[in-house]
Amino acid sequence: MKKPIISTLLFLACFSLFAEMYMERATVSFYANDFHGKKTSSGEIFNMNDLTCANKSLPFDTKLKVTNLENGKSVTVRVNDRGPFVADRELDLSKAAAEKLGMINAGTAQVSIEIISRGPDTELSRVTAEKAMKLVAQRSGGKSQAKASESKSKAQSQSKSSVEVYPEGTFWDFQMGAFSTRENANQLAQKLLNDGFDDVVFQKTSKVYRVVIRKVPANQVEKMKESLYKKGYTNPLIRQRKI
Repeated sequence: MKKPIISTLLFLACFSLFAEMYMERATVSFYANDFHGKKTSSGEIFNMNDLTCANKSLPFDTKLKVTNLENGKSVTVRVNDRGPFVADRELDLSKAAAEKLGMINAGTAQVSIEIISRGPDTELSRVTAEKAMKLVAQRSGGKSQAKASESKSKAQSQSKSSVEVYPEGTFWDFQMGAFSTRENANQLAQKLLNDGFDDVVFQKTSKVYRVVIRKVPANQVEKMKESLYKKGYTNPLIRQRKI
């Protein structure tokens, strides 16, 4: 009787080791009764009693470990919807997930988010993610009419897809993941190298090993984004490199 229990515990321990740090700190909210029984962006029916969540761009069926930074409570959720449609919130959790995190009364919480496993890169995931990001951009852009007026000339010189501007002569680092152990970081680094990406390095902080494609010239940033996207790498964290 003991063997199955030990095997299960070992499996869970190994499973948790390979979680990829997605965000060390993010704001999450939850949705419940008003959406219960309605269709989600993935086509599923939303059940507020299931452990699911909405995210703007992660592939559907991605599994996340969410930890409340205030009380240490954690929950594993599955992405099956798009949202929240505000720039400063990363997830809309189901009511059941929010209860497990102890955030029902507060309504929002500061959390860390780890990716346990990524869902398949389907056309539905891509199309709904693009729509969600455009909606967020529209809503955040409409907050201040004065601000919109100031940036009008810049916006006219950009494409309709709101491509970011990377100043000529600058270089950019693409953070592809962050891990608590070098072994797990090495797995992602090796995968990137096998997929044809160069200049893959580790950046060690006090808490994590970051896997980074370094020093991408400004005029190659959009091309790098496209290459990563085609290989199934979504949502890299792009930072300007200080030289």
